[in-house]
Amino acid sequence: MVTTSLWDRLFGTQSAPDEWLVIVTGLAALAVVVPHRVWRISRNAITIAHEGGHGLVALATGRSLDGIRLHSDTSGLTVSRGKPTGVGMILTAAAGYTAPPLLGLGGAWLLAAHHITLLLWLATALLLAMLVMIRNAYGALTVVLTGAAFLLVSWLTGPQVQSAFAYTAVWFLLLGGVRPAFELQSKRRHGGAPDSDADQLARLTNVPAAMWLFLFHAVSVCSLIGGGRWLLGL
Repeated sequence: MVTTSLWDRLFGTQSAPDEWLVIVTGLAALAVVVPHRVWRISRNAITIAHEGGHGLVALATGRSLDGIRLHSDTSGLTVSRGKPTGVGMILTAAAGYTAPPLLGLGGAWLLAAHHITLLLWLATALLLAMLVMIRNAYGALTVVLTGAAFLLVSWLTGPQVQSAFAYTAVWFLLLGGVRPAFELQSKRRHGGAPDSDADQLARLTNVPAAMWLFLFHAVSVCSLIGGGRWLLGL
């Protein structure tokens, strides 16, 4: 009986929130992405998704994951072992900037299908899996706090609060996934970030870094458009 109830809670559907709540959560997410001072803090969550993307794809392509480090300046580092060239390395390098918007797109799909609880639990599971690979104290603290927020909301709050939290989180991934590519473009224009993901990909593929930047922009903007339409029910 308990197992059945848990299964129903996890894979069952929940009521769709009112349209006003979807709009308000989108505006709330925008409010922590646009202002620079707030973004310096909220960007930590995007870094978790960015480095988690590197790690997940590294494992999926057969590479060995040595560890992930998250830093207080919102930078991060994922170290994997394996062939230094080839498809696996290319996909791993490309996964960072594309992970947050693609996670947001997947989350929007789940919310459009009314799987709010499933989304919250999946996010918690991914954060717990990532915690095992964190190799510094700040990174561990950041992941634990983020995972705890998802876990507490999914277990202790009612449907309305869960909906608000889930929609805000997905909007944040979609909106916050757009900004890092522009920041990287600005840094490279001023001679910074010489070893960025785009530059590493350029060395791996002989495709100019500007083309990889275009890919990052395309993925993030298209994910925002598609995910936004799903969230808004358009």
